[in-house]
Amino acid sequence: MSWFRSALAAACLFAPAAAFAAPCDSPRQMDGFKTCADVAKAEQEGALVLYSPDPEANQAALLKAFHEAFPKINATYLRLQTGALYAKLMAERQARTYMPDALTLTDMTFVIDFKKRGGWMHYESPETAAFPPHQRSEPAGDWIWGGIIVAGIAYNPTTVKEAEAPKSWLDLLNPRWKDAINVKVSNSGLQHETWLMMKKLHGDDYWKKFGELKPRAFDSYVQQYDRTVSGQDMVISTAQYSGYLQFKAKGAPIAYVNPTEGQVAAPEVMGLVDNAPHPEAAKLFMDWFASVPGQKAYVAASSLYSARADVSPPAGGIPITDIKLLAPDDWDAFLKTHTQFVREWDRMVGMR
Repeated sequence: MSWFRSALAAACLFAPAAAFAAPCDSPRQMDGFKTCADVAKAEQEGALVLYSPDPEANQAALLKAFHEAFPKINATYLRLQTGALYAKLMAERQARTYMPDALTLTDMTFVIDFKKRGGWMHYESPETAAFPPHQRSEPAGDWIWGGIIVAGIAYNPTTVKEAEAPKSWLDLLNPRWKDAINVKVSNSGLQHETWLMMKKLHGDDYWKKFGELKPRAFDSYVQQYDRTVSGQDMVISTAQYSGYLQFKAKGAPIAYVNPTEGQVAAPEVMGLVDNAPHPEAAKLFMDWFASVPGQKAYVAASSLYSARADVSPPAGGIPITDIKLLAPDDWDAFLKTHTQFVREWDRMVGMR
């Protein structure tokens, strides 16, 4: 984890701030967190809308926990894959239609683009100070790393023997996995990171050889795991650890591999949206979400890791400090590869 933090801290987009400015003079103490929101106005607004690429079950569980804390606020969500979600958001804003109060994105390309467009509401939550400087926007107040996604390899032990299962990212190039391996679509920031990290580790030929396996691409990790558990596919490349924990908890036949090279790590960014229709409810939600109670609820709902050091790993998960994490060490350079990635990936999976 120390390597991961130092590498990301070096990236210009996450340069540490000199100090974290107090968001308000006298934050109100709530049950387990502090807020600068006008709670009475938030309850009068009575609603909160979250846009997120998280699976429906995860979002429903998270917002149920928020509603239980604030019964007068009816929280709802819209779920689309990150790229489609961002396209919808941009179309709405171009039409001057403002629907969401809070937004989750899993691709830094869109996070930074939204920043350039002035789309994030600048709100410095009293709870944001608990997040490391490289895991919040610079300057602070636009977004935080709501969760940390890690991904490796997964397979169905009823169709693949443990001795024959891939142990590394290189092992995925075995011709045995032809027509039996799945990945995520190019709208996935996590898939973009995996593409870049494998190029750095194993060269440009890696994905050329991988393409010969005829991988199938899917919108959600739920689809990837469903297909593998049912036997339609044998192996998942860029398998989210959170998905493995959730399916394993249900008793599904699934095994997870921590590749010898390490697991790919990506931020799941959470922030508030400018021109939010329920601004005080949005601020209250952000304060709750960033707090220990909110992060515990989020980890329980998503099985992701929290960026807060005082929040435990997801149920059944190992400490994140025990994982070698692979992530870009220059986010600016990463963003510049987006067009190339989409073009090459869509061609490889037959979407272009």
